[in-house]
Amino acid sequence: MKICCIGAGYVGGPTMAVIAQKSPDIEVTVVDINEERIAAWNSDALPIYEPGLDDVVREARGRNLFFSTDVDRGIREADMIFVSVNTPTKTYGIGAGQAADLRYVEMCARRIAQVTDGPKIVVEKSTLPVRTAESIKRILGVNPNGHHFQVLSNPEFLAEGTAIEDLNDPDRVLIGGEETDEGRAAVNKLVEVYANWVPRESIITTNLWSSELSKLTANAFLAQRISSINAISALCEATGANVDEVASSIGRDQRIGPKFLKASVGFGGSCFQKDILNLVYLCRHFGLPEVADYWEQVVSMNDYQKKRFAENVVKKLFNTVSGKKIAIFGYAFKKDTNDTRESAAIYICRDLLEERAVLSIYDPKVAADDIRHTLGHPDEEQGDGPDGKRIEIVSDPYAAAKDAHAILVLTEWDAFKELDYERIYRDMPKPAFLFDGRNILDLDDLRKIGFEASGIGHG
Repeated sequence: MKICCIGAGYVGGPTMAVIAQKSPDIEVTVVDINEERIAAWNSDALPIYEPGLDDVVREARGRNLFFSTDVDRGIREADMIFVSVNTPTKTYGIGAGQAADLRYVEMCARRIAQVTDGPKIVVEKSTLPVRTAESIKRILGVNPNGHHFQVLSNPEFLAEGTAIEDLNDPDRVLIGGEETDEGRAAVNKLVEVYANWVPRESIITTNLWSSELSKLTANAFLAQRISSINAISALCEATGANVDEVASSIGRDQRIGPKFLKASVGFGGSCFQKDILNLVYLCRHFGLPEVADYWEQVVSMNDYQKKRFAENVVKKLFNTVSGKKIAIFGYAFKKDTNDTRESAAIYICRDLLEERAVLSIYDPKVAADDIRHTLGHPDEEQGDGPDGKRIEIVSDPYAAAKDAHAILVLTEWDAFKELDYERIYRDMPKPAFLFDGRNILDLDDLRKIGFEASGIGHG
């Protein structure tokens, strides 16, 4: 079998690398029109940071794993084509701010229909609204050569930072297809791919629509838990309760469980907010406004948590951060990834920049250009920093904290737990503030050093 994956991003690259590693008899080609990204996949400096990914790519690349910009050749030679392109939230027209922008998916479908030279199995890997497969089938069905296609849904359930672990040992693989003989045959072909390493009982098959909706629903439920505990964190701060103790207590209830009850400055990433807003749009489209309002509140609570954190920083720094240096520890939306999409750090930094703060940002994996891009290049504007700039991006946390009035921990990198905070405290003006937006540090120890330390949900 030959597999082609269109899209060499955070889903397509790692997923295809593991399929190739686990299935040496399958030739896997990842194609993308972004020449710079493909060049990076073919180099020793991969475009994505993910623990364990380098080893997987090195083992399979050149053997049965290939990265190419020749999209048409990849399509023509493949028996099975995965579509793993971006589906961002629309910023224009009908559904702006909520609906998924499916133009890249449609472009892929039209390209497949145009250049294919035989029947293919097309697999939706991108996160898509329910019933998108119907549109893809219509586009493929009018191909000029009269070829027949089967469209499958195979949503990813990867968590960035543990993607390789999730791929190696998934709790489930979901495959949706048409309930016809041809559809079931196509589903079985994809089942056989995953069965090379995934136990059969962990491979779930459904109809197309259930599979498409399951991805949105899973992310909505997970985000809902985060927003729920974050709502309680605000109440904990107001009453003197400890959100970690509350979370531990309710997490022991077997009906609830302990996962995704970690209070923080808010969730980020490419999936949660985008998928919830897509779900909201679908609910409104199908005439379910009460259901839409319910899920929209999950996003509203997340926005509130980020805004509340930034406002608390300003309040505790004597109601002004103008001209004050603020150290930002962590910019990725979570640890063990270089992905900044919808990172809470972006919004908090923007709020502080609006208050005329001077930011010194450190993240062990996020590139400086990515930080500047997400902040709109504010360092090019004149500010009150030592070099006349609004922000500086540094390669050392101690440099970020030196002479800073406050430290904001915005990503839960393990390395932040190991820093010498006594040294950091000595190099800061007093009072020295530390705001732990991820609740990873021991606040009592920091207070013994002398910090004015606070976390999320600690009264």
